Amino acid sequence: MTRTQAAFGGAAGQVKEGMSATLKPATLPRDELAALLTVEFPQLFKADSGYSIEAVWQGGCRVRRGFHDNHLRPGGTISGPTLMELADFGLYVAVLASIGWKPLAVTTNLSINFLRKPSPRDLVAECKLLKLGKRLAVGQVTITSDGEAEPVAHATGTYSIPP
Repeated sequence: MTRTQAAFGGAAGQVKEGMSATLKPATLPRDELAALLTVEFPQLFKADSGYSIEAVWQGGCRVRRGFHDNHLRPGGTISGPTLMELADFGLYVAVLASIGWKPLAVTTNLSINFLRKPSPRDLVAECKLLKLGKRLAVGQVTITSDGEAEPVAHATGTYSIPP
């Protein structure tokens, strides 16, 4: 179990008793962020998209992409674009959870390393913002196949934050 999993509950995505002092509650709580994304960004965040926000905190989040056969490429592995999209979604959620509702925050850079073949199951991404400034946010994302400890991909990205 990761430090994040131990500190946060899945259902409510809220801070548990005894939480590490470095993991603070998010500026924009999970349920409020999910509701705003459903209304304002329905082309990505809708009931059948497979995306869910498991937990948010100041400077990070944990998101999930449900498995679907259309994510597979030849050879039976989950496609690179599916992993990259999850990394970008995770960074977007981490940024918004940390700064509040600024939906015009945009990706300015995203780089990913594919580390091993993902299992054909849900993907889970844990995001950590490394720097959160007034105009830019820089973060990293570790993606695992659900139930497995070893990462399948690691991404870094930068978001531009509007004034």
